[in-house]
Amino acid sequence: MTHARIGYARCSTDNQDLAAQQAALLDLHVTEDRIYTDHGLTGTNRERPGLAQALAAVREGDTFVVSKLDRLARSVPDARAIADELEKRGVKLALGASVYDPTDPMGKMFFNILATFAEFESDLIRMRTKEGMTVARAKGKLKGKKPKLSDRRQAELRRMYDTGEYSISDLAELFAISRPTVYRTLARTDSLKPSRPPQ
Repeated sequence: MTHARIGYARCSTDNQDLAAQQAALLDLHVTEDRIYTDHGLTGTNRERPGLAQALAAVREGDTFVVSKLDRLARSVPDARAIADELEKRGVKLALGASVYDPTDPMGKMFFNILATFAEFESDLIRMRTKEGMTVARAKGKLKGKKPKLSDRRQAELRRMYDTGEYSISDLAELFAISRPTVYRTLARTDSLKPSRPPQ
């Protein structure tokens, strides 16, 4: 029976390219039709359709191939869980050109070190993103989410509310938005009038 090599590639954002990882997997003797991918999904998110398909595709004796461990997982528990699942199913895990051997104490230690670095890097990215958002917000460059309604529709909602003929629920239904969004829109266009208590 011929054993297959199943490849997996992932990038975190939509504007990143999977080409380099796919080329690396081809160099590692994974055929193009055996490469599964996730685009725009972080390694901390286990709900990845490409990963699920790749794990479903491997059979006992096959080799699951990733170019680097951080493409597979961004946390130690997740990396460990995937590696343990593959081991139980009799599937080898190849990290680049190296095949991970869970029975080898040195290999196990090296795997855990790689997973720790992947998690550390993920935490750093998250921290830098948070800091960047804080700085941008302080400079007035980050305004929060854009309003769900255009300026014109916001003005129309305000006008309809001011007629006194429409309740908050009516406006939510007419504009296909939630009641909280109606309140936020009214707050942006003008403060709620005291004569119109919340409904």
